[in-house]
Amino acid sequence: MRIDVLGVGFDNLTLEEAVEAGMDLVRAPGAHYVVTPNPEIVEVCRADPAVMDIVNHADLVLADGVGVVKGAAMLGTPLKGKVPGIEFAMGLMGKLAKEGRSIYLLGAKPGVAELAGKRLGEQYPGLKIAGTHDGYFKEDAPVVEAIRESGADVVLVCLGAPKQEKWMAKNGTATGAHLLCGLGGSLDVFAGVVERAPKFWCDHGLEWFYRLLKEPRRIGRMMKLPLFLVHVKQEKGKRR
Repeated sequence: MRIDVLGVGFDNLTLEEAVEAGMDLVRAPGAHYVVTPNPEIVEVCRADPAVMDIVNHADLVLADGVGVVKGAAMLGTPLKGKVPGIEFAMGLMGKLAKEGRSIYLLGAKPGVAELAGKRLGEQYPGLKIAGTHDGYFKEDAPVVEAIRESGADVVLVCLGAPKQEKWMAKNGTATGAHLLCGLGGSLDVFAGVVERAPKFWCDHGLEWFYRLLKEPRRIGRMMKLPLFLVHVKQEKGKRR
């Protein structure tokens, strides 16, 4: 049973449990997709019923960020903890490498996915990089066909929300992959183009603030966090 946070149903899993659940999907027949909503994405879902539907129909809905965890606790339905998308992907790639499986990297600026693939191949011996493609494409069909021809088991779809969620829901089956994961700007981190927040900031739920200090232009997006908390308080009042 999922934990409802403002209409988005989150799977109540630890990071380790989420990775195992992801591997179960990789081994299962058919196509599946994972979404990793943070408070900003929850607000997008509230504003767009179509996106809400896509997110709630994902095979795994993981709480990316301490804001979602705090929101769930405020509503009296606590989650086990946050499951950052990038950490989920790292755990998944470790398992994929052990089984000799392959991934396709989709998204980011030209050249970033290729660099990420090179670095990930070195970091996870045994992991096969089936192919890469930047996020600057106009037609889905050629990209979908390239993924299908690559035979990738997993696709990391890093197109930004909600574009990546819509893309996975629309094209997942046609790619031939067993699992697609929407991971925002993760390829920039994997490529070393963007530095992830140090462990202290991540452990204390301050990764968002670190990113804001590094990229002040994100202030507009970050303002959705207090809005999210206001909506959680309103929802809490309704549930009493």
